[in-house]
Amino acid sequence: MVLNPCFRPVLTDISPDLPMTPTQQRWPEQALPLAIELQRSLCINDRQWHALKGQRQRRAAEQISSALVLLLRESEPSAQSKSTQSAGQEAIALLEHALGWLKGEIRDPGCPSHGR
Repeated sequence: MVLNPCFRPVLTDISPDLPMTPTQQRWPEQALPLAIELQRSLCINDRQWHALKGQRQRRAAEQISSALVLLLRESEPSAQSKSTQSAGQEAIALLEHALGWLKGEIRDPGCPSHGR
């Protein structure tokens, strides 16, 4: 699978406070809110972009944390309309992209606004 090097992590707007019944809850109660917090802390924002864009481990961690949020989010009652398979496929794509960063197969393409 070939992925665009500019592939960015999924930013979630999921509320971690959604109530779930015990039969719906496949993960520990705090797993999703903690994963969301981790993903948000690892996401490279516009101000950090130039300093961190080439750090392979950081870019991989950004993708891995996004995949984790997708997997945990699929158990949410609000996600029932979305196919579990598509969430799994999106998570796989993020993990493959993370592996590309770790293996050095993906490099930052540069900032389009700088003409590179």
